[in-house]
Amino acid sequence: MRAVPMGPKPVSLKKLAEHLGLSPATVSLVMNRSPVADSIPQDTKDRILAAARKYKYRPNFLARSLRAQRSFTIGVIVPEVSDGYSASVMSGVEDHLLQEGYFYFVVSHRHRADLIDEYPRLFLERSVDGLIAVDTPWTLSLSVPVVTVSGHNQVKGVTNIVLDHVRAAEVALKHLFQLGHRNIAFIKGQEFSSDTAVRWANIVKTARRLRLTISPALTSQLEGDSPSPDLGYEATRKLLASHKPFTALFAFNDISAMGAIRALREAKLRVPEDVSVVGFDDIQSAAYQNPALTTVRQPLREMGRIAAETLLRRIRRPGANSRGAEIMVEPKLIVRQTTSRVLNRTRRAK
Repeated sequence: MRAVPMGPKPVSLKKLAEHLGLSPATVSLVMNRSPVADSIPQDTKDRILAAARKYKYRPNFLARSLRAQRSFTIGVIVPEVSDGYSASVMSGVEDHLLQEGYFYFVVSHRHRADLIDEYPRLFLERSVDGLIAVDTPWTLSLSVPVVTVSGHNQVKGVTNIVLDHVRAAEVALKHLFQLGHRNIAFIKGQEFSSDTAVRWANIVKTARRLRLTISPALTSQLEGDSPSPDLGYEATRKLLASHKPFTALFAFNDISAMGAIRALREAKLRVPEDVSVVGFDDIQSAAYQNPALTTVRQPLREMGRIAAETLLRRIRRPGANSRGAEIMVEPKLIVRQTTSRVLNRTRRAK
């Protein structure tokens, strides 16, 4: 190998290739993450990447874009940047895009219909190669590939990454049923949430199979678009105001479950001795609550990674969507400290 002169400027592609004893085309394919590079041995790719880091080689972005006729930029639309659900999905999206050399823009619509309609147009004006929409109602068929996370509309050109909500309802309700709970309260999601309708429909079906009665007096719904536990707190206060006893509560998400636990404690009810609580999502803070929250885990980070991986595959190979319009992922029940067997006598709220 030839020595590479160490100057103030980063090394060129030609000099890097000479140093490695490889053709510039081979180095270019690896550095630009071309699909053709899959045929190059992994040890060769590792050598190229290591040398590029050592000698501070950076591909010419403009030249790369002109050759590929792509901007290597993705648009990401979320309801709220700071909430646990979106942040977890975004971490998976970011991991894969950075690994593949893509830049991304992220915007939050806060459930405003005008922004949901406007953002896709603004992204297209900025020549993004594709879009990822997280927990966002989607009805548009665009000129670029689109992947949704928790999107349930069948739209041409859109791939949906969804949870198996049948299984999610089963693992949660069977867990409570096996612990002896028969009077279960429920907190439904907001009407605008993409998962609310499908999740509730499967809860109703599963309850029917288990011969569990769902009482309207023990069903509350989140109202408002705040990402704080306040919504779950208020929803649980309404449940308690019905004065209809319940021994378990299944919340729409972990954030609302945290608010619910506070409302139960204020009513002098112990968790889980008097009321068991099950959340949904398994956001990072769920394991660090006191008591630690039992919850249905959505593999949120994995769903974000799959979304990014699927989108880039569709961008690189237009027309190839071998996995179909929907990719389903599996939930898992994470049992912690907020659920227990029904006691012979439960305390009433004061």
